[in-house]
Amino acid sequence: MLGDRLAIVQGDITTQRVDAIVNAANSSLLGGGGVDGAIHRAAGPGLLAECRTLNGCAAGEAKITGGYNLPAKWVIHTVGPVWHGGSHGEDETLARCYRSCFALVEQNGVRTVAFPSISTGAYGFPIERASRIALAEIASFLRRNDSVERVIIVCFSRADAEIYGANARDLERPAQ
Repeated sequence: MLGDRLAIVQGDITTQRVDAIVNAANSSLLGGGGVDGAIHRAAGPGLLAECRTLNGCAAGEAKITGGYNLPAKWVIHTVGPVWHGGSHGEDETLARCYRSCFALVEQNGVRTVAFPSISTGAYGFPIERASRIALAEIASFLRRNDSVERVIIVCFSRADAEIYGANARDLERPAQ
């Protein structure tokens, strides 16, 4: 099902040669640490200037900008949930991040897209749980949309990539 349309890699999302990369942004969209800071640094000042015109972004939503100095044509900014123990709607907010990004993918004719592990850094969302939500949303989207050729999950660490890989294999297994 997902096979050649989904890849999980360890690496730097800012170097991915795809139509769009997803930024795990904060609600201001004006840069920050982690993936957000790396994307803003690599894209250059044009990205920050465009983000200033967007009036921020709510958790679970997404907005799109140009890619500027990145190899990607677009940056899709999404604001993931801050982890508060799992009983404050964090799972649904994280799932909405992926759905909001995929809505922009469809609207803009994106054929290849790279995602980071949203909310699992400074926002503290447990990686195991976040990866299952991410993979379920990606699989659901790929099942109903065949115009997207490839989705890449770019993990900063090898350990995170291994967790995503194991959960992707579980997703591929037929139900017993």
